Amino acid sequence: MGRGRVEVRRIENKINRQVTFSKRKAGLLKKAYELSVLCDVELSLIIFSSRGKLFDFSTASSLLKIIERYRRCSHNDIPSESLVSSNNEIQDNYQEFLRLKTRVEFLQRSQRNLLGEDLLSLNDKELDQLENQIEVSLSHIRSRKSQVITNQISELKCKENMLQESNITLRKKLQEIVADDFLDSSMQEGDNNYMDADQLEFQPLEGDPPVEIGSNPSMGLLNGEFTGMAEDVEEFVRQWM
Repeated sequence: MGRGRVEVRRIENKINRQVTFSKRKAGLLKKAYELSVLCDVELSLIIFSSRGKLFDFSTASSLLKIIERYRRCSHNDIPSESLVSSNNEIQDNYQEFLRLKTRVEFLQRSQRNLLGEDLLSLNDKELDQLENQIEVSLSHIRSRKSQVITNQISELKCKENMLQESNITLRKKLQEIVADDFLDSSMQEGDNNYMDADQLEFQPLEGDPPVEIGSNPSMGLLNGEFTGMAEDVEEFVRQWM
């Protein structure tokens, strides 16, 4: 069985990645040494691990000698015009760096002066300018603060008006609800009073005999009077005899 082809990509597993690095690093250093001995060449090998650890190999007594030789060869290969343009670019970049550095130092010094620091080196004119600058800044700050407060007051007034309108609407609804409840309760009391009056109308009077259905109270009274008169007549005839 031959060895399969290994896909060249980053190893996700940290342990496997460290083991592979150790093995291949040793093999690379070994190949570099063999190449320098077999072919009589000067070479140097520099390896930085993922943790920043340095591994190097050089056939010369010092790695810096090979690096210096590389720099000389590289500069010799560059045309003179390219070197001149590169030097000019470097000079321009350096001048820009100095200008920006001066600007940053000036801004830092101005910031310290605005904070009330490093004022001993300033003369009367510079102190007056600083005072005027602070007053202008304070006027802008006060103006902005007044504007913010005015906006907040306007917003609060709008909210107050909205709350008042909501309060009026709620009061109207509450009055309507109370009025409806009062009317309902009044109607219920009227119905109850009406029912009580009906009950009182049909209740019999105390002491009176109950009236039976189909009887006539007036006829009963007449019969009673006739009976009494008949008894009186019989008593009178009995006494006369």
